[in-house]
Amino acid sequence: MMITGAAVFITAAGNILGIGLIMLRTALATATALVLTTTFALADPVGEYTVKGTNPGNGGSYSGTVTVEKTGQTYKVVWTIGSTRYIGTGIGNKDFIAVSYRSGNSSGLALYGAKGDNWDGVWAYSGSKQIGTERWERE
Repeated sequence: MMITGAAVFITAAGNILGIGLIMLRTALATATALVLTTTFALADPVGEYTVKGTNPGNGGSYSGTVTVEKTGQTYKVVWTIGSTRYIGTGIGNKDFIAVSYRSGNSSGLALYGAKGDNWDGVWAYSGSKQIGTERWERE
């Protein structure tokens, strides 16, 4: 019997694969890789955000910007609220990020959870007994 126009491959396990099956497997592997890459890219906290929050205690509100950069296994987080910059170091993944931060003599801790492309969190100054809230909205 002679087959023309088709390719046949035999795997190490002795299975016979036709070109159609190989192309299907390749297409599925490529599609899976693309979906996983896109999902992780969207879920990663890296990016620029507008930020809105409430202060601990009196509940006064504030707004500004925040930038998150990947720095090895950690993240550099920079908030600009009015004329004040807060710089922090974060650890986390696609689901959460915890950040310790400092500005002048003030330092504190913040914890955020992913909400789609945005992040919702709580924060407190070091030694505080009350927390504030914050939301990052991706620009």
